[in-house]
Amino acid sequence: MDVKPLMETRLGGRKLEKSEVKAIDEIDLQIINLLQEDSRLSFNKIARELGISVGTAYNRIRSLEEKGVLKAYTVIVDPVKVGYSLTAITLIQAEGKHLTDVEKEISRIENVIAVYDITGDYDIAVIARFKDRFDMNNFIKGLLAMPYVKRTVTNVILNIVKEDFRIKLP
Repeated sequence: MDVKPLMETRLGGRKLEKSEVKAIDEIDLQIINLLQEDSRLSFNKIARELGISVGTAYNRIRSLEEKGVLKAYTVIVDPVKVGYSLTAITLIQAEGKHLTDVEKEISRIENVIAVYDITGDYDIAVIARFKDRFDMNNFIKGLLAMPYVKRTVTNVILNIVKEDFRIKLP
């Protein structure tokens, strides 16, 4: 089976060019690590911490943004403290040729925090947060009402042991 067309479909109908996968050097890695710890750091503080000029820090960060390495600057909110005490992982079987359509539709749902294309008996894994079981019930019923969704299995998270989406780079 030729996986090239499949990969192009997964990339939104385009090929991943070599120029898009650019080398990231030691300074870039250090900048990324600093920003993952505190995305509010100023160019001055980053420059001072790494022993580089402010202009270099600015240019490196802009370059990382343009390459898509740095996708956003955000805060980490405790979901329970803002009323979202229920987290669930839902596995979804979808009709193959409509998989990306289903994923896009699910991605637009407010409660959804992650959508993953997976291998195995299911095609999609979704992580979503809810205020209560009624919200979760409506979410699941909404998924099952979607065209091309064949089956779902939902697992409720009882306790979050670790949840950290930062990547510690060398």
